[in-house]
Amino acid sequence: MTHVRYIDRTREYYLGEGYTTPYRWAHFDEIPFTPLPKPLSACRIGLVTTAEVAVRGEASPDHLARTVYALPTATPVEQLYSGKDAYDRHATTLDDVDAYLPITRLGELVAAGRIGGLAARFQVVFSNYSQRTTMTVDAPAVLAQCREDGVDAVLLCAV
Repeated sequence: MTHVRYIDRTREYYLGEGYTTPYRWAHFDEIPFTPLPKPLSACRIGLVTTAEVAVRGEASPDHLARTVYALPTATPVEQLYSGKDAYDRHATTLDDVDAYLPITRLGELVAAGRIGGLAARFQVVFSNYSQRTTMTVDAPAVLAQCREDGVDAVLLCAV
């Protein structure tokens, strides 16, 4: 299996749609870096996904569009699914929840003592392709929830 050349595919997509200006990716001249205050084996890890995850049998997250919401990390993987419809169907599938929400693998790392623990909930962020909304709405909401959960580091799993 090969990796998805996401940047190339995005550029090709926009050119194919008739846009004459190449897609501009978000970038920052300065990136803040904060070293972990303790070993990873003592850190509580948060998980953030853009896979629009929902729980089978519960209301679809469609009504939550353009918001950040959280689900319990203890939810069995078999009960979770992705409602995302904008992804590369030629390169991947959403059938394997652990491919876009690696709760099972992270649980194994906790059991092995490699990470200290998982946050009680994980955050779901809908993809809205707005840098402004990401910076002013979504990121502060994710940060607030992570702080409430005592998270030391976050793993972002984008779809």
